Amino acid sequence: MRASVFFKRSALLLLALAFPGTTAAQVSEPQTRQAAIEQAQAEKAKQLVPFEISKGERLIGRLDRALVGERRGLRPYFDSAYSGGGFTLGAAYTRYLRTYNTIDARGSYTIAGYKKAEVEFAAPRLFKRRGQLSVVAGWREATQVGFYGLGTATSLDNETNYGFQEPYASALLTLRPTRRTWLLRGGLEFAKWSQQPGTGTSPSVETAYTPSTLPGLGAEPTYIHAQGTFGFDWRTAPAYARRGGFLGVTLHDYTDRDEAFGFTQVDYEAIQHIPILRETWAISLHALARTAVDKGEQQIPFFMLPSLGGGSTLRGFTSWRFRDRNSLLLQGEWRIMVNRFLDTAVFMDAGKVTASKSDLDFTGLKTDYGLGVRLHGPLTTALRVEVARGTEGTVFVFTTGAAF
Repeated sequence: MRASVFFKRSALLLLALAFPGTTAAQVSEPQTRQAAIEQAQAEKAKQLVPFEISKGERLIGRLDRALVGERRGLRPYFDSAYSGGGFTLGAAYTRYLRTYNTIDARGSYTIAGYKKAEVEFAAPRLFKRRGQLSVVAGWREATQVGFYGLGTATSLDNETNYGFQEPYASALLTLRPTRRTWLLRGGLEFAKWSQQPGTGTSPSVETAYTPSTLPGLGAEPTYIHAQGTFGFDWRTAPAYARRGGFLGVTLHDYTDRDEAFGFTQVDYEAIQHIPILRETWAISLHALARTAVDKGEQQIPFFMLPSLGGGSTLRGFTSWRFRDRNSLLLQGEWRIMVNRFLDTAVFMDAGKVTASKSDLDFTGLKTDYGLGVRLHGPLTTALRVEVARGTEGTVFVFTTGAAF
């Protein structure tokens, strides 16, 4: 008998003598590797207990189902009428017309008095799931939208504000011809802007500017807004993703019925999500450039210019902080998955606005950084809470939807 076998059997015999209650199966030596694996599995099976969800996860699960779960019946709604309105409360009611088609009525009110009411018809599975249609009609009002002047080199000391009311109706059709990457989108919107004096603590915009020094001041344009997008989209979902990306160009045409404030705008956008450690981490990158050009002798109203500042652009600056004909935005996030409902993120934003396209470079960028928490479902982001720090102070963000 080999020495190693002798010592193993001696050790088993001593174990049996020391612990008389030990069974023969526990002290017997497996004869094969398969028997050893089966014995180890049997021992582990004796210690298995059902998985228990913690109280915190149950609470987050209930909140997630209320916000992004089944879209049926009454639910809370946190989408503001316009960026900068402050904390928002609202409600929405969804009714199914068919298996997938819905009618959704919703409204919201903010602490700054911003109001929104709209109805949407959504058909998310047209043309054998290759098309999505959204038809929206609504009305909104903002009471104190900030305006600080044109360009990046403006000061908070020059803050003014304005209000507006806007009825609108739109239709947006998205097509994916190959069900994979290609994306085509076309839309048409009717909107009538009615500008009003601001009601905030800062002066109303008409006290600091005139129509000759600020294009569009006091204007009430009626726009027919046509848009078209061509892109490649390989994300799992636009509203929440930890892998994939998007490359696209969108052309906007704003036709003013009075031919005074018509213009065109082109958006160039790139998004990339890089999964790490089986998607428990993700590095997310975003770049967006916008250029606006007036139509001949017409002007671009100041309130329609590309802008930066607020919960989805430069998060460390107040909403609408910077405005001009062109804008550049760069964003990066390190996203960490806490559980199936909750993500955290460390982020940084950089951007600028310019009067000329040739100045859209990487010099003179405004920057911020911050931390965020996101409540989400498999395909959408229901709630995003962030704290961002810029050169002008700290900003608290409470909004819906993905950052990008």
